[in-house]
Amino acid sequence: MSKLTIKSGKSELKLHKSTTLVGLKTEGETADQDFVNSEVYKNLGGFSVVTLNTEGETVDDKLDEVRQLDEVETGAHVYFAEGSNRPLVATGEIFITFQQGVSEAEQAVVLDEFHLELTERRGQDRIAAKVTPQSPNPLKVAAALQAISLVKFAEPDLDTVLDEYFTPPADNLLGQQWHLVNSGALPDTNYPLRKGADAKVLDAWRRLGSTGAANVVIAVIDNGFDTTHPDLKDKIFKPYDLWNQSTLLLQGDVRYAHGTPCAGIAIAAANGQGIVGVAPNAQFMPISGTSYALRATEQMFDYCINNGADIISCSWGATDAAFALGPDKENAIAKAARQGRGGKGCVILFATGNEDLDYINFYAAHPDVIAVAASTSRDEHAGYSNRGRQVSVCAPSNGDWPVISTRAWWDPGVTGEVGNYKYWRDGVSRGQYYKHFGGTSASTPLVAGVCALMLSANPDLTAKEVKEILQSTADKIGAPSEYTNGHSVKYGYGRVNADRAVAEAIRRRDAAKAPVVEVPAAVSSGKGLFRFDVRRQAAEGWGVQVGVYYDYGNVLIQAERLQSQFGQPAIVHISELQGKTAYRVVLGALKSVNEAKALAERMKTAGINGFAKNLKDLA
Repeated sequence: MSKLTIKSGKSELKLHKSTTLVGLKTEGETADQDFVNSEVYKNLGGFSVVTLNTEGETVDDKLDEVRQLDEVETGAHVYFAEGSNRPLVATGEIFITFQQGVSEAEQAVVLDEFHLELTERRGQDRIAAKVTPQSPNPLKVAAALQAISLVKFAEPDLDTVLDEYFTPPADNLLGQQWHLVNSGALPDTNYPLRKGADAKVLDAWRRLGSTGAANVVIAVIDNGFDTTHPDLKDKIFKPYDLWNQSTLLLQGDVRYAHGTPCAGIAIAAANGQGIVGVAPNAQFMPISGTSYALRATEQMFDYCINNGADIISCSWGATDAAFALGPDKENAIAKAARQGRGGKGCVILFATGNEDLDYINFYAAHPDVIAVAASTSRDEHAGYSNRGRQVSVCAPSNGDWPVISTRAWWDPGVTGEVGNYKYWRDGVSRGQYYKHFGGTSASTPLVAGVCALMLSANPDLTAKEVKEILQSTADKIGAPSEYTNGHSVKYGYGRVNADRAVAEAIRRRDAAKAPVVEVPAAVSSGKGLFRFDVRRQAAEGWGVQVGVYYDYGNVLIQAERLQSQFGQPAIVHISELQGKTAYRVVLGALKSVNEAKALAERMKTAGINGFAKNLKDLA
C-alpha cells in the first residue's frame, strides 16, 4: 500500500510512500554501512533516514533485502503527507482510545489481533501500544484500528522535521564571507573555491539557535581601531590605549589600521549591512598599543583579567630569535590563562605568523595559547603560514581568495595599488567600510569568535577545555600522511569546526548537569561492612560494561555509585587475567542491545564511558 489515509491530531493525513528514503536502526553507525548511499537525517523517530544503494532495484525490494541483514535491527518506510515535503517516520507506537465501556479483556483481544504490545495504560479507555516483529506496518495498523467499532481513535506516533526559528543574519555581504560557509562559489566572481572549506559557522549558529551570547567579551589587542565603524561602534566595552594610558584610543594614523579588520572578523555586528563577525553578539574590548616591553605586556594581560575579558585575540608577535619570550612575559600570559574569568582562565589566541617559517611566533608557542595557522578557500595550507609542533588549529584565510573584513576610515590600502585595487583583490568594491583581508591575522580572530560561541553554549568551560575541544573537534584537511598522532605542523589538529566545537561544549554542559551521587566514605575507600544481595545471573541479555578491576574495593565503589545513579543492577563477572583475579563490572541485565545502548548514552551524558555487552560473552 503506497498510499493511505490516517488521522493525526486534529487532522487527517493523506500519505504516500517515499520512493527514495527509508528509516533504519542498525547496530553500528548507520551512515557507515556499505548498503547506505547517504544519510539525510541522523535521527527521526529513532531512525536514521537514508537513501540506499539500490543498484537498479526498487527501494521496497532493497529495504526488504536490507532488513534480513544481521546488523539491521529495524527498517521502515518513510512517508510524505499530501502537499508537504517533510518526511514522516512512524516511531512504532500507537496511541489508542477505545469506546467507553470497552473492557480491558476486549482491549487485549484488539491488541492480540495486530500483535501489539501494551506499553502504557493512560486511563480506563486510553492506552499506548507498540508494534512487534509480527505486526504489520504501524501506519497500516493505525488505519485498520480506526475502522474497528471498539476503537474511538487510533493515532500512530509520527516524527517529522520541525522548523528551527533561527534566522541567519541578513547583512548584504554575508554571501561573500566564504570562511563562514563555503558553497564553492562567490556571488560576484568566477573564482572557484572548494565547497565546505570553511569554519562551519552557520551550522554552529543553527545549533545554538542564535549568533552567540551578548555577555561574552572578546579583547582584541592590536593597533588602529576605528571606533566609529558601523559594525563596531555599538559593541565597545572598556577600551584602553596602552600608549597614552587612556580610554581614548588613538585613531587616524595611517601607519596603524590593522586592528579594525582583525576585530571585524571576530565580532562585526549583525546589523543588516556589510559583513557579520563569527560572534556578532559578543562585546568588543579594544586594547590599543602592542609592545614587546615587559611592563606593557604585563599591563595588557592584567587589564584583560581585571576588566572581564573572556577571550584575548592577538594577531601579532615575533619570530626573530633575538626577541624570544623571557620567563616574566611567559608568566604574564600564563597568569591570564589561569586566573582570568574568575579562575576559569582567559582563552588566549595568537597568530602563528606569516613568514613561511618552520617555527612559529614565539608568543603563539606558549603552552597556554591557542596557536592559529591559516588555511585557504580550497582547504589547503596557506603557503605563508608558519609551521611547527605548537600549532593548535588552522582556520580559513587568504592564500588563494581573501576574506572580507572591516576597514578603518584612514586605512591607506595596499601600497603601490590604485583605485579599488588598494582594498579589493579584483578591483571590485564592496563598499567603503570593508576590504579584502588575510594572513594569520584573519584566521586568529576567526577562531576567537568560535571560542565565543563555545562559551555562549557553556560558560563554565575552562580555557584549557576550550583549547582541548577546538583541537579534538577540528577537521583533518590536507594529506593524511602529514599528520603524526593526529597532529600536523601545517594544520595543527585540523581546520577549526565551529559546529562540532559548539556541540561538544553543549555535551559537556549537559553532562555537568547530571545528578551527582554522594558515595559514603566507607564505599569511597572500598573498606568497611557491606550488605550484598548475591544472586546467580543468567548469561542472557545485555548490559553496559564500565571497567575491569583487580582491586575489589574499586568494584564496591563502582557498584554503589552506578546502582544509585542509574537504578540498574550491577553485575560482577569474576575471571582471571594475567594470573590475577579480575572483576568486570557490567550495569544492567536488559532484554535488547538497543536498551543497553540507550543506557550507555545516558551514562555517557553523565560522564561515564561504557559499551553494550552481551552477557552471553561472559559465560
